[in-house]
Amino acid sequence: MSIHKKTNISIDVNLDENNIPLEMKWNAPDGGVSEMDTKAVLLSLWDSNKKETLKIDLWVKEMPLDQMQLFFYQTLVSLSDTFYRATQDEKMTETMKDFCDYFAEKLNLKHNNI
Repeated sequence: MSIHKKTNISIDVNLDENNIPLEMKWNAPDGGVSEMDTKAVLLSLWDSNKKETLKIDLWVKEMPLDQMQLFFYQTLVSLSDTFYRATQDEKMTETMKDFCDYFAEKLNLKHNNI
């Protein structure tokens, strides 16, 4: 397979004196995204040589707890959908979605935010 195009996605992070993120902006020029604010980033990369996940988890100092809980809930639901698209494993996908429902119930997200 030959490479037809190269693109770039970037995340700019402004830190305080203790290296805690104060603000973040991301760019994805091919997707029409330029300097878009974000309060949290969860990025997972697969190292196929070591067969392990490398992670970057960042959130700004002033990220409200209720937004963080909702962010995690939505990320878990999205991971369930992605898992299904990648594996076509219906049984495990349903198990993952059951956990998402449990997660939302325990944090009272179903009644408050979603």
